[in-house]
Amino acid sequence: MNPANKPPAACPCEPKRANASCCGRAHRGERASDAEVLMRSRYSAYVLGLRDYLLATWHPSTRPRHLDLAEPPDRRTRWLGLAIRCHVDSGDGRAEVEFVARYRVGGGSACRLHERSRFAREDGIWFYLDGEVRDG
Repeated sequence: MNPANKPPAACPCEPKRANASCCGRAHRGERASDAEVLMRSRYSAYVLGLRDYLLATWHPSTRPRHLDLAEPPDRRTRWLGLAIRCHVDSGDGRAEVEFVARYRVGGGSACRLHERSRFAREDGIWFYLDGEVRDG
């Protein structure tokens, strides 16, 4: 979370959107309407350091026991932007979202994380299952 412990005005997933009416809704407990909304809210949670939200939205079958987001200042990840490439909902409680997230570690060059993530909906709640990192 930012130093003042207040959510940002602009949403990390799409700076043209207000956080309060975008990912902030999910972070305050509103259920994601689909896998893309959950994906965006999870990206924003990484930006904001919302470890508990990330764990809560991770499917129990693949959720890590511990998620440490603490980084030394010289190795801190700065998230630079998110682009959704594809969202496919199979209609049976499964979905995939392909995205590219840009980031920088410390003072290094910008990098890209290209992933195809899998999601599952159980009892009306979407969860992140896992992801396949892709080249390019």
